[in-house]
Amino acid sequence: MRVMKWSMIALAVAAGTSQLAVASSQDESKGFIEDSKLNVKTRMLYFSRDFRNNEGGQSRREETGLGFLGTFESGFTQGTVGVGVDAIGMLGLKLDSGKGRAGTGLFPTGSDGRSQDDYSKGGGAVKFRISDTVLKVGDQFTALPVFATDDSRLLPEIAQGTLITSNEIEGLTLHAGHFTSLTAQEQTNRDSFGLKEANVVGGTYAFTDNLSTSLYYSKVEDYWRKYYANVNWALPISDKQGLVFDFNIYDTKSEGSADYLAFDGDKLDNRAFSLSGAYNIGAHTFTLAYQKVTGDGDYGYGIDGGGTIFLANSVARSDFNAEDEKSWQARYDLNFAEYGIPGLTFMTRYVRGTDANVAGTSNGKEWERDVDIKYVLQSGPAKDLSFRVRQATYRSSDGVYYDSPSIDELRLIVEYPLSIL
Repeated sequence: MRVMKWSMIALAVAAGTSQLAVASSQDESKGFIEDSKLNVKTRMLYFSRDFRNNEGGQSRREETGLGFLGTFESGFTQGTVGVGVDAIGMLGLKLDSGKGRAGTGLFPTGSDGRSQDDYSKGGGAVKFRISDTVLKVGDQFTALPVFATDDSRLLPEIAQGTLITSNEIEGLTLHAGHFTSLTAQEQTNRDSFGLKEANVVGGTYAFTDNLSTSLYYSKVEDYWRKYYANVNWALPISDKQGLVFDFNIYDTKSEGSADYLAFDGDKLDNRAFSLSGAYNIGAHTFTLAYQKVTGDGDYGYGIDGGGTIFLANSVARSDFNAEDEKSWQARYDLNFAEYGIPGLTFMTRYVRGTDANVAGTSNGKEWERDVDIKYVLQSGPAKDLSFRVRQATYRSSDGVYYDSPSIDELRLIVEYPLSIL
């Protein structure tokens, strides 16, 4: 799942002209060691999912884990062509589980149905920079709308491949990538999904500080080809008021052996779009969103990264992405910094989907209600330590969506990012 983010505009460099930059990033390189960064993030996660009406199946999944994510990013050597390396190291430890409660996606599961006590994974990449263009080859995290690694459990997914990122023109960010494997969040083998080959190309352009657009294309061998487009427009009203409109659309069509099919065996050939509008006034943000899927099959993703769904109604439990499904969302955010408590935020939302064409019915219905409370320490020796509570209530007209028509989910998350270099 990917909770919809208002971050596409952040992919573009602020300012909307097409002039070449005067000084490039490589010109300003201080060196391999001098620009190096070493960070370690610790995450403790309690995950509980209660299948309230899953007759004959597992009624509850409940586990707690502790994860460590270490990332080293070197600087680039000086000269016309800068060279550097990146490294990733991860460790997951089981704190609490049981054979009857396993399967949360936090840990690998053995043949006996029990979660492993610990697991680790990692990798490295070499990178080259000319001017403001970087070529990275090896293990990496990605956040492209057509190839995005997921980080919704204890440890994130890792992609293996090549990615070029270019910022040669002010306001324009271009990407081109070739990926050959993907490591799942709870797995250690480098090819957890069976990905053969994924090629992506596209970019984001900021016309102004407030208006940006994106266009991407991807082709995943034996699965599909995708087109993606986005328009993000921020409209300031006053110092403490503003509107943000965000439009996303995917066009997906099966290609090759079409391993991923619609429930009735048809090949995928669909469009999925979402349109959202957010009104901010002081500490309060009110959001409305509409999402719709048309054509044959659900909007499909996963083989191209568990985060590859930049749609407004992809929320904590459901994506509301079934064939022919229409869904609405109402959301409210509150930032307590306006009331003298910086670091404390609150979010709640309600999403309802109808007319889903799923096995057994052409009028499937589902709804989800989410609550999210987070507090980040602002100062002191434990600065940036965060505490988060995420609760989701999900109901559907039958159990064809997620094995059960009634699901209650709770996540308690404690994170501490530490910058060593």
